Amino acid sequence: QVQLVESGGGLVQAGGSLRLSCAASGRTFSTYPMGWFRQAPGKERQFVAAITWSGNSQYYADSVKGRFTISRDNNKRTVYLQMNSLKPKDTAVYYCAAARGAISSVLDDYHYWGQGTQVTVSS
Repeated sequence: QVQLVESGGGLVQAGGSLRLSCAASGRTFSTYPMGWFRQAPGKERQFVAAITWSGNSQYYADSVKGRFTISRDNNKRTVYLQMNSLKPKDTAVYYCAAARGAISSVLDDYHYWGQGTQVTVSS
């Protein structure tokens, strides 16, 4: 089992950057593909980015491609989301999650979730 704790959220102006971190407990962290999702008020949780267990492959939602970068450090049991050129529409609670199977953009493929961290982008 994996427990996940996100950090790094906050308030930033449009065009700015934030780096989210997700610290995991459990020795099996390095075997899980990891993903980031976000949920804005009144909207469904949506996929942002995912990374394979090795870190060799990444997958992004079209809305963040070229601006966000997902990475991981298995030695530190941490996955990161570097967010650049932030826009007001990026405002949401950001969640990290661990999948049991292959890398995926499908919410239901993720079985372990963090509590989320708020990101607010002002115009």
